[in-house]
Amino acid sequence: MPETVVTRFAPSPTGYLHIGGARTALFNWLYARGRGGKFLLRIEDTDRARSTPEATQAILDGLEWLGLDHDGEVISQAARADRHAEVAQQLLASGKAYKCFSTQEEIQQFREAARAEGRSTLFQSPWRDADPATHPDAPFVIRIKAPREGATVIKDRVQGNVTIRNDQLDDMVLLRSDGTPVYMLAVAVDDHDMGVTHVIRGDDHLNNAARQMMIYDAMGWPLPVYAHIPLIHGPDGKKLSKRHGALSAAEYRKMGYPAAAMRNYLARLGWSHGDDEFFTDEEARAWFDLDGIGKAPARFDFKKLANLSGRHIAAMEDAALLHELQGYLQATGQPPLPDDRAKLLETALFCLKDRAKTFAELVDKAAFILNDRPIQPDAAAAAALDDVSRGILSELTPHLQTASWTREDLEAAAMQFAASIDTKFGKLAAPMRAALAGRTATPSVFDMLLVLGREESLARLRDAARDRG
Repeated sequence: MPETVVTRFAPSPTGYLHIGGARTALFNWLYARGRGGKFLLRIEDTDRARSTPEATQAILDGLEWLGLDHDGEVISQAARADRHAEVAQQLLASGKAYKCFSTQEEIQQFREAARAEGRSTLFQSPWRDADPATHPDAPFVIRIKAPREGATVIKDRVQGNVTIRNDQLDDMVLLRSDGTPVYMLAVAVDDHDMGVTHVIRGDDHLNNAARQMMIYDAMGWPLPVYAHIPLIHGPDGKKLSKRHGALSAAEYRKMGYPAAAMRNYLARLGWSHGDDEFFTDEEARAWFDLDGIGKAPARFDFKKLANLSGRHIAAMEDAALLHELQGYLQATGQPPLPDDRAKLLETALFCLKDRAKTFAELVDKAAFILNDRPIQPDAAAAAALDDVSRGILSELTPHLQTASWTREDLEAAAMQFAASIDTKFGKLAAPMRAALAGRTATPSVFDMLLVLGREESLARLRDAARDRG
């Protein structure tokens, strides 16, 4: 029977959910979900000074918005400190680890002497093979006995085989002198105990793998599959930072990108499936594989994100789009749409969602629905409502009033009126846009007339015509 795939996302709660962390979570989620496996969440909160409940909640909120659901309870690494210490004691009892009584001053002296003599500054503890009978009554740390000869080979599904000479590995501390476990021990123990089969994480953790593998080998545990993915860079090829723009998942939500677009775009950052750019969650789960991840850092491209975002908005079912739009309004501190406006907006999506790349743009283009009479035109629209244009609107309104309120009849009435005053319809469109929406860039005037309905449309046209000089 094939082994069940188990992946995990293990962020430190010292800040927001970074967009790089969000991609790591996505890759783990896709790999597990596409194989009927489990995706687990562990909060690595061992740094008690920097870990905060607010940061933990921000991570949970970010994952929830992205739709990356996890299996089982959230694991707190800090809560498992006793288990981590237990493993260190097991290694000590089996002779795979030892008590080291060297002080910080002694370690510093060793390194300074090694540096002066041109030797490796990796600390070689004199207590590694000491007789326990010689142990002093003094504080000590527990160190693992690292292999001194040969090499450690990390069989990485992304980076290939990475070889590290064992003489480059020191006898890593497992337990500090106060009995608290170190991060490297905690990660290895947690991954084993949680049954993690595939460790998919940023390549900044690649060197950590060799150190964590020492613990696996010493305990006789089977190794997980490692896949260290390249970091995300900005458009300039440098590590993604604040100077490039938004860094947290929450910021992208507030900018109005749909969660599906973020999943699609983040999946394409460092992974590819042929030339496919736009795809659904179902396709991503079916296609995603570690072999498709490249070794080179991915570059974040806001234009590509905007393009994909627009395509996802256009492809969304209207009810789902409205639901996520309400979430966007809440995230940005805006009031929710009342039921009547939400229903009106739903009827207008046919002429809005193909034209917006973000929810922010969608709300902006839906201003003709969301704004109340009297419509206040912006500067450009006000310029289109001079006395001549207002006079034209005054004459046009009765022609529309007698038309049956269908697109065909409204177009016919407008065209006939334009012909009757010896002008082209384009001359009517600008003042009509200004009257109906208070903007110059809007959906088709006929789409707006149909969405607003006869009574509201005619009232807006009359308002604009009445406001003459």
